[in-house]
Amino acid sequence: MTFQGWLLIAAFVGILLALAKPLGLWLFALYEGRKTPLHTVFGPIERGFYRLSGIDPAQDQSWRRYAVHMLIFNAALMLFTYVLLRGQALLPFNPLGFGAVSEPLAFNTAISFGANTNWQSYGGESTMSNLSQMLALTIHNFLSAATGIALAFALFRGFARRSAAGIGNFWADVTRVTLYLLLPLCIAIALFYIASGVPQTLAGSVDVSTLEGVKQTLALGPVASQEAIKMLGTNGGGFFNANSAHPFENPTALTNFVQMLSIFAIGVGLTYTFGKAVGNTRQGWAILAAMMTLFLAGTAVTYWQEAAGNPVLHQLGVAGGNMEGKEVRFGIAASALFSVVTTAASCGAVNAMHDSFTALGGMIPLFNMQLGEVVIGGVGAGIYGFLLFAILAVFVAGLMVGRTPEYVGKKIESREVKLAVLAIAVLPLVILGFAALASVLPAGLAGPLNKGPHGFSEILYAFTSAVANNGSAFAGLSANTPFYNGMLGVAMWIGRFFIIIPMLAVAGSLAAKKYTPETAGSFPTTGPLWTGLLIGIVLIVGGLTFLPSLALGPIADHLAMIRGQLF
Repeated sequence: MTFQGWLLIAAFVGILLALAKPLGLWLFALYEGRKTPLHTVFGPIERGFYRLSGIDPAQDQSWRRYAVHMLIFNAALMLFTYVLLRGQALLPFNPLGFGAVSEPLAFNTAISFGANTNWQSYGGESTMSNLSQMLALTIHNFLSAATGIALAFALFRGFARRSAAGIGNFWADVTRVTLYLLLPLCIAIALFYIASGVPQTLAGSVDVSTLEGVKQTLALGPVASQEAIKMLGTNGGGFFNANSAHPFENPTALTNFVQMLSIFAIGVGLTYTFGKAVGNTRQGWAILAAMMTLFLAGTAVTYWQEAAGNPVLHQLGVAGGNMEGKEVRFGIAASALFSVVTTAASCGAVNAMHDSFTALGGMIPLFNMQLGEVVIGGVGAGIYGFLLFAILAVFVAGLMVGRTPEYVGKKIESREVKLAVLAIAVLPLVILGFAALASVLPAGLAGPLNKGPHGFSEILYAFTSAVANNGSAFAGLSANTPFYNGMLGVAMWIGRFFIIIPMLAVAGSLAAKKYTPETAGSFPTTGPLWTGLLIGIVLIVGGLTFLPSLALGPIADHLAMIRGQLF
């Protein structure tokens, strides 16, 4: 570990915290439906959308109606993407002449991008045409991210409203988030990437001569525009197979830093938005404090392990940290920080190969996802997932003080607790169940390239990433098979929508409740005690569930490594 490495981490955290309030205020304006300076430009477009689709943005929706519209919208987008990928060979903007995407892969990809997972069982530059990248995939990058933020708004209204029947309008929320937040920010970020050397062209490739005089063909395409929303919307799907380790996606240390900030920026801002929505910004800061404590702990462990290096190589006389699978232009600190950022959020982009991390260094990205990706988390998904843990935490606090639990002025009763537990239980049931099946079936065992604990970690990581809607992978798993395309596709669908439905039910239940003023007997939910309780509940509920799987994978791998065994 170096001073420069810790300085990088400190600068990242400092800038991120400085962005929380301004971004939170902008998001709060969209949450309330108030005008912004951008309404002059995009207002006519927004009103045109409503007229063409016959939508009344002022019409309030119950949680059931909100959920139905959200499901229909996302299902239609997934079907559209599947059809486009299957017909890719017949469509324009295909300069390299790629054929149709196979049925299992098109199924997996359509669900993956629709669920904001962006798991890729393919190499982008060798599989997808420019049209597929722009129309089939980038459209999901915008709309799946907008859906997540809209759902967070719906839960905020559940806490903020009193004796209300509705939680907002899904169509208005998605439209406003897309037009006034995602689109303008992505235009600015894409221009920065282009200025930094990221390609933005409809050309398919370019021929160059290497320093050795050998002719080489380099894939090109509209990379900068997809890269901007890939990070800002915590999508993570790379234009190239190497993702953000590829110099065309992430050419410099500065672009690497901006990409990490982009991943966390909206998630951090939403914590402040929540505080504004419930009328007490300290509530948002308390949640952010819990998130950042967990994030910094994970970053410290990962950086420590990667900087310490592999003891097996040390015994062979190779000193230094673990640079296997990392880009020299980023180094250990930036690679370790990126890995924690991308898995704490539901991004999944990578600038280094997680499969090449040390055993405990690779365990932290896995563990981040197994916590439900609530440490900042994906745009919208992180904050509404963390609020489900907050409901459990305040329930436990209520048991300790012997009274009905309350949170931001709403009584938390059995219905909300049961729904929160139902949503949180999705992850362990599906991750462990699907990983167990893949570990015993011949089709599943054919996937990992390594045997023993590390091979199991590759399977476990894949299903954890899918159910948590992350999309990163231990690259040693061969996932482009009918078995893994199908199983991972189902896992991604369950991991996204089986959590959303009970969460929206919680929002509807809370919105219908009256406001309950705090009293001397109320448990305080803004101080260090509350922050500590939140961290404890996240670790206990989200972490202890997975101890058996962790012992079988990363921990066993680490013990084997320190005994001098190579995999």
